[in-house]
Amino acid sequence: MTLLTLENVTKRYDRVTAVDDVSFTVDRGQVVGFLGPNGAGKSTTMRMITQYHEPDSGRITFDGVPLAEAGREAKRRVGYLPENNPLYPDMLVSEYIEFIARLRGLAGDERIRSTDEAVAATDIETVFYRPVGELSKGYKQRVGLAAAILHRPDLLVLDEPTEGLDPNQRVEIRRLINALGHDRTVLLSTHVLSEVQHTCSRLLIINRGKIAADGPVDDLVTRAGGLARISVEAVGQQIAERLGALDGVRDVSAPIEVDGRVKVTLTVSADRDLRPEIFLLAAAQGWKLYELHQEAGSLEDLFRQLTAVGEAA
Repeated sequence: MTLLTLENVTKRYDRVTAVDDVSFTVDRGQVVGFLGPNGAGKSTTMRMITQYHEPDSGRITFDGVPLAEAGREAKRRVGYLPENNPLYPDMLVSEYIEFIARLRGLAGDERIRSTDEAVAATDIETVFYRPVGELSKGYKQRVGLAAAILHRPDLLVLDEPTEGLDPNQRVEIRRLINALGHDRTVLLSTHVLSEVQHTCSRLLIINRGKIAADGPVDDLVTRAGGLARISVEAVGQQIAERLGALDGVRDVSAPIEVDGRVKVTLTVSADRDLRPEIFLLAAAQGWKLYELHQEAGSLEDLFRQLTAVGEAA
């Protein structure tokens, strides 16, 4: 059953159209990845869903009721962890969680029960009586998650929850999101494509304010199978420029130079193996070739293909 629906939603800031005629639905129990380059409209869309902003046109409905009519009742059923995770560093974690509980209208036994559940779910028992300002970035994100789920929301909206975390912290937050997705609907915005493949069942890609792709993650990865990546490492002149001019090359990464060697990654059509041509080109140009390796297409290739042209700033 559909929980959230956006119909032809548009949001403008002065002359800039941040979200342009966006439509999609999210069903109960789905964990949906929401991807896009910087400035693509992800955060604006999430802020409209959580009622921080109003759309200029179009309609958002929650459980069949327009947000404009549902108002405060819809807010009670939505949990939101914004990208900047606004915590109060001078508060103890316990004080902050109690403060959020009061704002959510939780009292008595219900507040105690909800606090215990949120603290256990996010595994912050060991820091519960420490000042927020003394916590690591990973534990601060856990506290933000605890605050977002404290009132047992039907929809959990997470905007870049692993931004700035080290690899170990990312794994822990990803584990938490997986667990949270077992009994609630989650809309997850992230730049980390591996998190989408490990966490989400469905993917939305937005670019320049419009939906560029929507579907099950596995289907979109299969769609990316029409592409391949070739890693080239060589010493020579105009390596990236010459490789980018080859027929069948869709994209060339920014060259990386280490110890005099230039390394680039080419996104190419998978129906044609360009490695023999690259080898002949290297010989003709007098390049010293250190690496020539091809991999199958990935979600990263699809993302770059859909967002590279006219990418938002």
